[in-house]
Amino acid sequence: MKTLLIDDHTLLRETLAAVMGQTWPALQVLQAGSLAEACVQCDAHPDLRLVLVDLGLPDAVGMSSLVALRQRAPQARHVVVSADDRPQTVMDAIDAGAVGFIPKTSEFRVMVDALDQVLQGGVYLPRAALGPSVRPAAADPPGLSPRQLVVLGLLVDGHSNKSICRQLDLSASTVKSHLETIFLRLAVTSRTQAVMAVARLGLRLPG
Repeated sequence: MKTLLIDDHTLLRETLAAVMGQTWPALQVLQAGSLAEACVQCDAHPDLRLVLVDLGLPDAVGMSSLVALRQRAPQARHVVVSADDRPQTVMDAIDAGAVGFIPKTSEFRVMVDALDQVLQGGVYLPRAALGPSVRPAAADPPGLSPRQLVVLGLLVDGHSNKSICRQLDLSASTVKSHLETIFLRLAVTSRTQAVMAVARLGLRLPG
């Protein structure tokens, strides 16, 4: 699986890339030190499946890097790795399409566990953003069918209703019905809340 690691701090980037390669030998870890370099990598590797991005890139401001990368690599899961882990920053990243947020202040073992969770189809967010009640990892939430879990996975990864329809060959009304059931079961009303619920419940969603 191809992964793109984007950070302008060369030592941190290369260290994390080395650890990822040793921990998950099947990963092909590509690197970029700026948004411009990352866009070139995205265009050259349309089969990217995971993008890790720092918000402090020299040629991007705030969430603009995440937004641009979501457009360049829509099929990939996008995770923010940032020193700015304020709750509002975490929420803004989720709103912009991220499925994970790993603070740079995390211990290395925590970072590896967080990446493992994302690679297994889960969502990782800092505990401060989730509140005190985080359940152990679960295979699926009560009341959701296998098809609804697939729909939920696509929703969490930032796909629109139209994209979900196209990828699963479902009608708009069927997707809408699935989403209504999902939101009801998770007690949420938006994609952002759904991402938070998936992280809080420790769900593993089909890729």
